[in-house]
Amino acid sequence: MALDYKLIGERLKKARMKKGYTQEKLAELIKVSVAYVSRLESGKTRINLKRLSELAQLLDTTETYFLDGASNNSNSYLNNELNTILKDCSAKDKELIYQIATIISNSDNKKK
Repeated sequence: MALDYKLIGERLKKARMKKGYTQEKLAELIKVSVAYVSRLESGKTRINLKRLSELAQLLDTTETYFLDGASNNSNSYLNNELNTILKDCSAKDKELIYQIATIISNSDNKKK
């Protein structure tokens, strides 16, 4: 599985903004250039695990959140991810997603 650096960058930006940091403040805290933070957030540069861990701690989240959207700090991470996806969907696509989710939900309920 290849890492999606663009998605990691989007999550990094979201976590930074939630914390109330500017790119300049974050760059200062981790002792890098603002350009480096910008490249990370845009997915134009790779991030190593040590730096990812440092950012996770600084931004009160987890490495897992950056990598796959799962956050130990929030049980509703999937709701946030789904809302992000749905935001860009047409009404027709949303209806199709709803129908698929209903089928899956009904199928899961029958197994119980």
